[in-house]
Amino acid sequence: MIIMNKKRYGLLGKNISYSFSRGYFKEKFEAGNYEGCSYENFDIPEITDFPNIIAHNPSELKGINVTIPYKEVVIPYLDKLSKKAAKIGAVNTIKITKKGKLKGYNTDYYGFKKSLEPLLQGHHKKALILGTGGASKGVAFALEELGIDCVFVSRNSKENTLDYSQLNSAIFNEYHIVINSTPVGTSPDIDACPDIPYEFFSDKHIAYDLIYNPAETKFLQKAKAKGAQIKNGLRMLELQAEKSWEIWNK
Repeated sequence: MIIMNKKRYGLLGKNISYSFSRGYFKEKFEAGNYEGCSYENFDIPEITDFPNIIAHNPSELKGINVTIPYKEVVIPYLDKLSKKAAKIGAVNTIKITKKGKLKGYNTDYYGFKKSLEPLLQGHHKKALILGTGGASKGVAFALEELGIDCVFVSRNSKENTLDYSQLNSAIFNEYHIVINSTPVGTSPDIDACPDIPYEFFSDKHIAYDLIYNPAETKFLQKAKAKGAQIKNGLRMLELQAEKSWEIWNK
């Protein structure tokens, strides 16, 4: 009898029973006959529990995805960062090397960039990014690569960051891409949405929500009602997942 080498992968996060990644990779492994491969959720209450996951799975664990709220705080626990992850300042993919070293990557920016590109037209020069968490950093890096200027929107204004109360018709006339990088509106809280003036959306706008569950958030519904082109985060997740798989197996 041939004993297959086990290869374990997983998702690091908090309250992640809803996880896209586990279902995605389960289907991938079954469809592609990846014998010995498994994917699980590492749902931990604090990032300080992360070393225990590595310690208890020293040889079988090959790669980990990272989601909210650990994309930034996981960095001190890693041995090395890719150049792009270091620039972005957030990690959503960890490769565990043959020597047991942990290297952090960011594939969020790749997934976002590739999923946004088909929607872009000549007038899409500037973007508003709602939120300043780990996910927003990959978005900003992708926009920079696309030559699109961006400004963050948060509860407190500071350099390159607007306060939500500062958003008005003049801002919306200048910024034709609006990206929700916050978790506001995620199922089951489907009636919530970022507090922005939706009346200023138009058919010149793209409204992009990193949330994928529900498929059409309140943010997207309200922007769509004003003629905006809308996109949820599902394609971004699929693209970043495949990029993670490529990194783990190169």
